[in-house]
Amino acid sequence: MIRVIFFKEIKELLRDRRTMMAMMVIPILVFPLLLGVIMTMTKNFEESQASEVLKIGVVGDLANAFIPKIQAIPEDAGPKMIIPFQPENIEEVKRLIRNDSLNIVIVLSTVTDTYSLQRMEVFFQGTNLGSQNRVKTYLAILEEIGRKDKLAEFGLTPEQITPFEVEYINVSTNEEMIGKIAGGFLPYIFIIFGFIGCMYPAIDLFTGEKERKTLETLLTAPVSRWKILVGKMMVVVTSGLLAAVFAIIGLFLAMEVFELVEDPELRGVIKNILNPVFIASLLLLLIPLTLFFAGIMIPITVGAQSFKEAQSVLTPINFLVILPAIIGLLPGIELNYITAFIPIVNVVLSTKELIAGSLDLVLVGISFATTVFFAALSVLVSYKRFGSEKNIVG
Repeated sequence: MIRVIFFKEIKELLRDRRTMMAMMVIPILVFPLLLGVIMTMTKNFEESQASEVLKIGVVGDLANAFIPKIQAIPEDAGPKMIIPFQPENIEEVKRLIRNDSLNIVIVLSTVTDTYSLQRMEVFFQGTNLGSQNRVKTYLAILEEIGRKDKLAEFGLTPEQITPFEVEYINVSTNEEMIGKIAGGFLPYIFIIFGFIGCMYPAIDLFTGEKERKTLETLLTAPVSRWKILVGKMMVVVTSGLLAAVFAIIGLFLAMEVFELVEDPELRGVIKNILNPVFIASLLLLLIPLTLFFAGIMIPITVGAQSFKEAQSVLTPINFLVILPAIIGLLPGIELNYITAFIPIVNVVLSTKELIAGSLDLVLVGISFATTVFFAALSVLVSYKRFGSEKNIVG
Protein backbone atom coordinates (compact mmCIF):
# COMPACT_ATOMS: atom_id res chain seq x y z
CA MET A 1 0.00 0.00 0.00
CA ILE A 2 2.89 2.38 0.69
CA ARG A 3 4.18 1.69 -2.83
CA VAL A 4 0.73 2.29 -4.32
CA ILE A 5 0.38 5.62 -2.48
CA PHE A 6 3.91 6.64 -3.48
CA PHE A 7 3.40 6.03 -7.20
CA LYS A 8 -0.04 7.63 -7.14
CA GLU A 9 1.29 10.80 -5.53
CA ILE A 10 4.45 10.97 -7.63
CA LYS A 11 2.31 10.75 -10.79
CA GLU A 12 0.16 13.64 -9.56
CA LEU A 13 3.28 15.57 -8.61
CA LEU A 14 4.82 15.28 -12.07
CA ARG A 15 1.72 16.94 -13.51
CA ASP A 16 2.20 20.04 -11.37
CA ARG A 17 4.08 22.68 -13.36
CA ARG A 18 5.17 24.69 -10.31
CA THR A 19 6.72 21.64 -8.66
CA MET A 20 8.53 20.63 -11.84
CA MET A 21 10.04 24.11 -12.06
CA ALA A 22 11.31 23.93 -8.46
CA MET A 23 12.45 20.30 -8.73
CA MET A 24 14.00 20.13 -12.22
CA VAL A 25 14.20 23.28 -14.33
CA ILE A 26 15.64 25.78 -11.83
CA PRO A 27 18.24 23.38 -10.33
CA ILE A 28 19.50 22.44 -13.80
CA LEU A 29 19.80 26.08 -14.87
CA VAL A 30 21.28 27.57 -11.71
CA PHE A 31 24.92 26.52 -12.24
CA PRO A 32 25.11 27.36 -15.98
CA LEU A 33 23.48 30.75 -15.37
CA LEU A 34 25.52 31.50 -12.25
CA LEU A 35 28.86 30.51 -13.76
CA GLY A 36 27.97 32.26 -17.02
CA VAL A 37 27.21 35.55 -15.26
CA ILE A 38 30.31 35.32 -13.03
CA MET A 39 32.67 34.50 -15.91
CA THR A 40 31.21 37.21 -18.16
CA MET A 41 31.39 39.87 -15.45
CA THR A 42 34.94 38.86 -14.48
CA LYS A 43 36.12 38.97 -18.09
CA ASN A 44 34.48 42.35 -18.75
CA PHE A 45 35.91 43.75 -15.51
CA GLU A 46 39.44 42.61 -16.36
CA GLU A 47 39.20 44.01 -19.89
CA SER A 48 37.86 47.37 -18.72
CA GLN A 49 40.55 47.67 -16.04
CA ALA A 50 43.32 46.71 -18.46
CA SER A 51 42.27 49.44 -20.90
CA GLU A 52 41.56 52.16 -18.31
CA VAL A 53 44.12 54.97 -18.15
CA LEU A 54 45.42 55.25 -14.58
CA LYS A 55 45.85 58.89 -13.59
CA ILE A 56 48.82 59.22 -11.23
CA GLY A 57 49.52 62.40 -9.31
CA VAL A 58 53.08 62.97 -8.02
CA VAL A 59 53.66 65.46 -5.20
CA GLY A 60 56.82 66.75 -3.52
CA ASP A 61 60.29 68.17 -4.20
CA LEU A 62 61.46 64.77 -5.47
CA ALA A 63 58.63 64.50 -8.01
CA ASN A 64 60.70 65.50 -11.06
CA ALA A 65 63.36 62.90 -10.28
CA PHE A 66 60.77 60.22 -9.56
CA ILE A 67 58.57 60.66 -12.64
CA PRO A 68 61.03 58.90 -15.01
CA LYS A 69 60.87 55.83 -12.78
CA ILE A 70 57.10 55.72 -13.15
CA GLN A 71 57.40 56.23 -16.89
CA ALA A 72 59.74 53.23 -16.99
CA ILE A 73 56.94 50.92 -15.81
CA PRO A 74 56.21 48.54 -18.72
CA GLU A 75 53.06 49.06 -20.75
CA ASP A 76 52.01 45.55 -19.80
CA ALA A 77 50.94 46.97 -16.44
CA GLY A 78 48.35 49.12 -18.22
CA PRO A 79 48.16 52.65 -19.65
CA LYS A 80 48.96 55.54 -17.33
CA MET A 81 49.03 59.34 -17.19
CA ILE A 82 51.47 61.13 -14.85
CA ILE A 83 50.37 64.48 -13.42
CA PRO A 84 52.84 66.45 -11.25
CA PHE A 85 51.08 69.02 -9.06
CA GLN A 86 51.33 70.82 -5.72
CA PRO A 87 48.14 70.55 -3.64
CA GLU A 88 47.29 73.03 -0.93
CA ASN A 89 46.78 70.27 1.64
CA ILE A 90 46.12 66.56 2.04
CA GLU A 91 42.35 67.11 1.99
CA GLU A 92 42.66 68.37 -1.59
CA VAL A 93 44.49 65.16 -2.49
CA LYS A 94 41.67 63.07 -0.99
CA ARG A 95 39.03 65.17 -2.78
CA LEU A 96 40.70 64.71 -6.18
CA ILE A 97 40.81 60.94 -5.69
CA ARG A 98 37.20 60.71 -4.49
CA ASN A 99 35.86 62.57 -7.54
CA ASP A 100 38.04 60.43 -9.90
CA SER A 101 40.17 63.32 -11.08
CA LEU A 102 43.14 61.18 -9.99
CA ASN A 103 43.40 57.46 -9.27
CA ILE A 104 46.66 57.49 -7.32
CA VAL A 105 48.58 60.28 -5.59
CA ILE A 106 52.19 59.61 -4.56
CA VAL A 107 53.59 62.04 -1.96
CA LEU A 108 57.40 61.92 -1.81
CA SER A 109 59.71 63.17 0.90
CA THR A 110 63.28 62.47 2.12
CA VAL A 111 63.96 60.83 5.47
CA THR A 112 67.26 62.12 6.81
CA ASP A 113 69.38 59.23 8.02
CA THR A 114 72.48 57.28 7.05
CA TYR A 115 70.98 55.85 3.87
CA SER A 116 69.00 58.90 2.68
CA LEU A 117 65.75 56.97 2.51
CA GLN A 118 62.80 58.28 0.56
CA ARG A 119 59.38 58.22 2.16
CA MET A 120 56.43 57.51 -0.11
CA GLU A 121 52.78 58.01 0.87
CA VAL A 122 50.32 56.51 -1.61
CA PHE A 123 46.72 57.68 -1.65
CA PHE A 124 44.10 55.67 -3.55
CA GLN A 125 40.41 54.75 -3.53
CA GLY A 126 40.17 51.35 -1.80
CA THR A 127 36.61 50.75 -3.00
CA ASN A 128 37.84 50.69 -6.61
CA LEU A 129 39.19 47.14 -6.72
CA GLY A 130 40.59 47.41 -10.22
CA SER A 131 42.48 50.60 -9.38
CA GLN A 132 43.71 49.03 -6.14
CA ASN A 133 45.17 46.03 -7.99
CA ARG A 134 46.90 48.30 -10.48
CA VAL A 135 48.34 50.35 -7.60
CA LYS A 136 49.84 47.21 -6.06
CA THR A 137 51.33 46.18 -9.41
CA TYR A 138 52.89 49.62 -9.98
CA LEU A 139 54.28 49.85 -6.46
CA ALA A 140 55.85 46.40 -6.70
CA ILE A 141 57.62 47.49 -9.92
CA LEU A 142 58.68 50.83 -8.40
CA GLU A 143 59.98 49.09 -5.30
CA GLU A 144 62.11 46.78 -7.43
CA ILE A 145 63.45 49.74 -9.45
CA GLY A 146 64.24 51.66 -6.24
CA ARG A 147 65.99 48.63 -4.73
CA LYS A 148 68.23 48.24 -7.78
CA ASP A 149 69.07 51.98 -7.76
CA LYS A 150 69.95 51.90 -4.06
CA LEU A 151 72.13 48.82 -4.49
CA ALA A 152 73.92 50.44 -7.42
CA GLU A 153 74.53 53.53 -5.26
CA PHE A 154 76.38 51.40 -2.70
CA GLY A 155 78.08 49.20 -5.29
CA LEU A 156 76.20 46.03 -4.35
CA THR A 157 74.37 43.32 -6.25
CA PRO A 158 71.10 41.66 -5.15
CA GLU A 159 72.94 38.40 -4.54
CA GLN A 160 75.28 40.06 -2.03
CA ILE A 161 72.46 41.08 0.32
CA THR A 162 70.16 38.07 -0.11
CA PRO A 163 70.32 36.12 3.18
CA PHE A 164 68.03 33.26 2.08
CA GLU A 165 66.94 31.58 -1.08
CA VAL A 166 63.32 30.70 -0.31
CA GLU A 167 61.16 28.22 -2.17
CA TYR A 168 57.53 27.79 -1.10
CA ILE A 169 56.14 24.28 -1.60
CA ASN A 170 52.39 23.80 -1.22
CA VAL A 171 51.72 20.25 -0.02
CA SER A 172 47.96 20.64 -0.50
CA THR A 173 46.44 19.22 -3.65
CA ASN A 174 44.18 21.27 -5.91
CA GLU A 175 41.22 19.30 -4.59
CA GLU A 176 42.17 20.22 -1.01
CA MET A 177 42.52 23.89 -1.92
CA ILE A 178 39.13 24.00 -3.62
CA GLY A 179 37.51 21.92 -0.88
CA LYS A 180 38.79 24.12 1.94
CA ILE A 181 38.36 27.50 0.25
CA ALA A 182 35.25 27.13 -1.94
CA GLY A 183 33.97 23.65 -1.16
CA GLY A 184 31.18 24.96 1.05
CA PHE A 185 29.51 26.58 -1.94
CA LEU A 186 28.49 23.28 -3.59
CA PRO A 187 26.72 21.73 -0.58
CA TYR A 188 25.12 25.12 0.10
CA ILE A 189 23.47 24.99 -3.34
CA PHE A 190 22.48 21.34 -2.96
CA ILE A 191 20.99 21.91 0.50
CA ILE A 192 18.97 24.93 -0.63
CA PHE A 193 17.53 23.08 -3.60
CA GLY A 194 16.90 20.03 -1.44
CA PHE A 195 14.80 22.23 0.83
CA ILE A 196 12.97 23.95 -2.02
CA GLY A 197 12.43 20.61 -3.75
CA CYS A 198 10.67 19.34 -0.61
CA MET A 199 8.63 22.45 0.06
CA TYR A 200 6.13 22.55 -2.81
CA PRO A 201 5.32 18.80 -2.77
CA ALA A 202 4.82 18.95 1.02
CA ILE A 203 2.38 21.82 0.66
CA ASP A 204 0.54 20.18 -2.24
CA LEU A 205 0.30 16.69 -0.70
CA PHE A 206 -1.07 17.86 2.64
CA THR A 207 -2.41 21.44 2.60
CA GLY A 208 -3.40 21.16 -1.05
CA GLU A 209 -5.38 17.98 -0.45
CA LYS A 210 -7.12 19.64 2.51
CA GLU A 211 -8.14 22.51 0.25
CA ARG A 212 -9.36 20.11 -2.44
CA LYS A 213 -11.24 18.07 0.21
CA THR A 214 -9.54 14.84 -0.97
CA LEU A 215 -7.50 14.09 2.14
CA GLU A 216 -10.55 12.98 4.15
CA THR A 217 -11.56 10.67 1.30
CA LEU A 218 -8.09 9.13 1.25
CA LEU A 219 -8.20 8.53 5.01
CA THR A 220 -11.46 6.57 4.69
CA ALA A 221 -9.60 3.90 2.66
CA PRO A 222 -8.80 0.67 4.56
CA VAL A 223 -5.14 1.67 4.96
CA SER A 224 -3.25 2.48 8.14
CA ARG A 225 -2.67 6.19 8.57
CA TRP A 226 1.06 5.74 9.06
CA LYS A 227 1.29 4.02 5.66
CA ILE A 228 -0.37 7.02 4.03
CA LEU A 229 2.08 9.32 5.84
CA VAL A 230 5.11 7.23 4.82
CA GLY A 231 3.96 7.07 1.18
CA LYS A 232 3.49 10.83 0.99
CA MET A 233 6.70 11.54 2.88
CA MET A 234 8.65 9.35 0.44
CA VAL A 235 7.35 11.55 -2.37
CA VAL A 236 8.50 14.70 -0.56
CA VAL A 237 11.95 13.23 0.13
CA THR A 238 12.28 11.97 -3.46
CA SER A 239 11.42 15.42 -4.78
CA GLY A 240 14.09 17.04 -2.59
CA LEU A 241 16.74 14.53 -3.64
CA LEU A 242 15.83 14.93 -7.31
CA ALA A 243 16.26 18.71 -7.01
CA ALA A 244 19.78 18.13 -5.62
CA VAL A 245 20.54 15.61 -8.38
CA PHE A 246 19.37 18.01 -11.08
CA ALA A 247 21.63 20.68 -9.53
CA ILE A 248 24.56 18.26 -9.98
CA ILE A 249 23.46 17.71 -13.59
CA GLY A 250 23.40 21.49 -14.07
CA LEU A 251 26.98 21.74 -12.77
CA PHE A 252 28.03 18.95 -15.16
CA LEU A 253 26.38 20.75 -18.09
CA ALA A 254 28.11 24.01 -17.15
CA MET A 255 31.47 22.24 -17.20
CA GLU A 256 31.13 19.79 -20.09
CA VAL A 257 28.52 21.16 -22.49
CA PHE A 258 28.75 24.94 -22.11
CA GLU A 259 32.44 24.96 -20.97
CA LEU A 260 31.87 28.07 -18.86
CA VAL A 261 35.08 27.57 -16.85
CA GLU A 262 37.99 28.41 -19.17
CA ASP A 263 40.87 27.58 -16.81
CA PRO A 264 41.85 24.01 -17.84
CA GLU A 265 43.41 23.22 -14.45
CA LEU A 266 40.31 24.31 -12.55
CA ARG A 267 38.06 22.43 -14.97
CA GLY A 268 40.13 19.29 -14.48
CA VAL A 269 39.87 19.53 -10.70
CA ILE A 270 36.08 20.03 -10.76
CA LYS A 271 35.68 17.13 -13.20
CA ASN A 272 37.70 14.92 -10.87
CA ILE A 273 35.50 15.97 -7.96
CA LEU A 274 32.30 15.09 -9.83
CA ASN A 275 32.98 11.37 -9.80
CA PRO A 276 30.50 8.58 -8.94
CA VAL A 277 31.99 8.11 -5.45
CA PHE A 278 31.54 11.81 -4.61
CA ILE A 279 27.98 11.91 -5.95
CA ALA A 280 27.01 8.72 -4.10
CA SER A 281 28.59 9.98 -0.85
CA LEU A 282 26.87 13.35 -1.21
CA LEU A 283 23.48 11.71 -1.75
CA LEU A 284 24.08 9.47 1.26
CA LEU A 285 24.55 12.61 3.39
CA LEU A 286 21.57 14.35 1.80
CA ILE A 287 19.06 11.50 2.30
CA PRO A 288 18.67 11.92 6.11
CA LEU A 289 18.93 15.71 5.74
CA THR A 290 16.12 15.75 3.18
CA LEU A 291 14.11 13.47 5.43
CA PHE A 292 14.71 15.99 8.21
CA PHE A 293 13.41 18.78 5.95
CA ALA A 294 10.32 16.73 5.13
CA GLY A 295 9.76 16.06 8.82
CA ILE A 296 9.86 19.80 9.52
CA MET A 297 7.52 20.74 6.69
CA ILE A 298 4.82 18.09 7.05
CA PRO A 299 3.62 19.13 10.54
CA ILE A 300 3.33 22.71 9.29
CA THR A 301 1.53 21.81 6.07
CA VAL A 302 -0.81 19.42 7.90
CA GLY A 303 -1.88 22.19 10.26
CA ALA A 304 -2.14 24.95 7.63
CA GLN A 305 -5.60 25.73 6.25
CA SER A 306 -4.51 27.07 2.86
CA PHE A 307 -1.64 26.90 0.38
CA LYS A 308 -0.86 30.57 1.02
CA GLU A 309 -0.72 30.04 4.79
CA ALA A 310 1.61 27.05 4.47
CA GLN A 311 3.90 28.92 2.09
CA SER A 312 4.03 32.00 4.35
CA VAL A 313 5.09 29.84 7.31
CA LEU A 314 7.67 27.75 5.41
CA THR A 315 9.38 30.72 3.73
CA PRO A 316 10.93 32.06 6.99
CA ILE A 317 12.07 28.52 7.82
CA ASN A 318 14.03 28.63 4.58
CA PHE A 319 16.20 31.34 6.15
CA LEU A 320 16.77 29.14 9.20
CA VAL A 321 18.14 26.52 6.82
CA ILE A 322 20.27 29.04 4.91
CA LEU A 323 21.91 30.42 8.08
CA PRO A 324 23.67 27.22 9.21
CA ALA A 325 24.50 26.44 5.57
CA ILE A 326 26.26 29.81 5.31
CA ILE A 327 28.31 29.00 8.42
CA GLY A 328 29.90 26.18 6.45
CA LEU A 329 31.09 28.75 3.90
CA LEU A 330 33.05 30.74 6.47
CA PRO A 331 36.83 30.28 6.49
CA GLY A 332 38.26 28.57 9.56
CA ILE A 333 35.10 26.58 10.32
CA GLU A 334 36.14 22.92 10.27
CA LEU A 335 34.43 19.60 10.90
CA ASN A 336 35.23 18.65 14.50
CA TYR A 337 33.59 17.03 17.51
CA ILE A 338 31.46 20.14 18.06
CA THR A 339 30.33 21.03 14.53
CA ALA A 340 29.63 17.35 13.75
CA PHE A 341 26.63 17.54 16.15
CA ILE A 342 25.10 20.64 14.51
CA PRO A 343 22.45 19.78 11.87
CA ILE A 344 22.98 21.15 8.35
CA VAL A 345 26.37 22.61 9.36
CA ASN A 346 27.76 19.10 9.69
CA VAL A 347 26.55 18.15 6.19
CA VAL A 348 28.15 21.25 4.64
CA LEU A 349 31.46 20.64 6.42
CA SER A 350 31.41 16.91 5.66
CA THR A 351 30.93 17.71 1.99
CA LYS A 352 33.84 20.16 2.10
CA GLU A 353 36.03 17.42 3.55
CA LEU A 354 34.73 15.02 0.91
CA ILE A 355 35.71 17.42 -1.88
CA ALA A 356 39.11 18.03 -0.30
CA GLY A 357 39.74 14.30 0.08
CA SER A 358 40.55 14.71 3.78
CA LEU A 359 37.55 12.84 5.17
CA ASP A 360 37.58 11.76 8.82
CA LEU A 361 35.28 8.74 8.90
CA VAL A 362 34.60 9.09 12.64
CA LEU A 363 33.46 12.71 12.31
CA VAL A 364 31.44 11.95 9.18
CA GLY A 365 29.84 9.02 11.00
CA ILE A 366 28.88 11.34 13.88
CA SER A 367 27.49 13.86 11.37
CA PHE A 368 25.47 11.18 9.62
CA ALA A 369 24.16 9.74 12.91
CA THR A 370 23.24 13.22 14.15
CA THR A 371 21.32 13.99 10.97
CA VAL A 372 19.54 10.61 11.16
CA PHE A 373 18.57 11.32 14.77
CA PHE A 374 17.03 14.70 13.95
CA ALA A 375 15.36 13.20 10.87
CA ALA A 376 13.79 10.46 13.03
CA LEU A 377 12.69 13.06 15.57
CA SER A 378 11.05 15.17 12.86
CA VAL A 379 9.32 12.09 11.40
CA LEU A 380 7.93 11.29 14.85
CA VAL A 381 6.55 14.83 15.14
CA SER A 382 5.01 14.46 11.67
CA TYR A 383 3.36 11.20 12.71
CA LYS A 384 1.88 12.82 15.84
CA ARG A 385 0.56 15.78 13.89
CA PHE A 386 -0.82 13.66 11.05
CA GLY A 387 -2.57 11.43 13.55
CA SER A 388 -4.53 14.34 15.08
CA GLU A 389 -8.04 14.71 13.64
CA LYS A 390 -8.16 18.47 14.25
CA ASN A 391 -5.18 18.91 11.89
CA ILE A 392 -6.68 16.75 9.15
CA VAL A 393 -10.12 18.32 9.01
CA GLY A 394 -9.88 21.82 7.54
